[in-house]
Amino acid sequence: MDNLAIHLEPARAMLFQLGAYLPRILVALLVIAGGWLVAKAARFAVTRGLRAINFQVLTERAGLDGFLRQAGARGDTTALFGLLAYGLVLLAALLIAFNGLGLSYVTALLSRVLWFIPNLFIALLILALGTYFARFVGDMVSAYCRRAGMADTVLLGKAAQYAIVLFSVLIALDQLRIGGDIVRQSFLIVLGGIVFALALAFGLGGRDRAAECIEEWWPRKRPATPPPHTPPAHTPGAATHTPPAAGHRPPPRHPLP
Repeated sequence: MDNLAIHLEPARAMLFQLGAYLPRILVALLVIAGGWLVAKAARFAVTRGLRAINFQVLTERAGLDGFLRQAGARGDTTALFGLLAYGLVLLAALLIAFNGLGLSYVTALLSRVLWFIPNLFIALLILALGTYFARFVGDMVSAYCRRAGMADTVLLGKAAQYAIVLFSVLIALDQLRIGGDIVRQSFLIVLGGIVFALALAFGLGGRDRAAECIEEWWPRKRPATPPPHTPPAHTPGAATHTPPAAGHRPPPRHPLP
């Protein structure tokens, strides 16, 4: 009998620990179920709120929706923001549940993923606003150059648009902490090379044009010259009077008899 009690002691300890741990599991399941319902509500609220302010019009004009469709996504950028809100709330519920179970390693991993989602949300918002502003600036530059009578107006507008898009992408990557100094230094090197190439090409091939533009923009001040002296005009047939020479006396006049 004592031998049987010795063999049943580990099973009894395991059942005791399972009984003590079972309420935690039930609470964790309830937290996950509640978090799932709250996540669906958050997804619905975010999607409806963004569509109420016509956020999909901004992303469509910016080109993000077309990019997502080409990538194979079924929804647009507004649906993507709703999905991010859904994942954020669900991950928060999982974090609370695993923290209640005492799983520290899983909690640490989920906390890192949880802090990454708000940065992704902000990065997508920066990218959406940046691409929309870039398209607006590109159209404005093209229209201004067209009114000024310049050539290659579409090329100049696209150059301005892509420059702002590239800058927005760099800000988004910096928000996500992707690349770091390598991306920033590479951007500065490429930008410096483009500026140097344009300056060299314009300086060698368009010196005359550059001088004309500078003269039009900042004309040099020339000293004022007096107008040339013009002699008075003579009427044909009019008698000309010549002044007497120095020392010459006119002949005396004799009275008539």
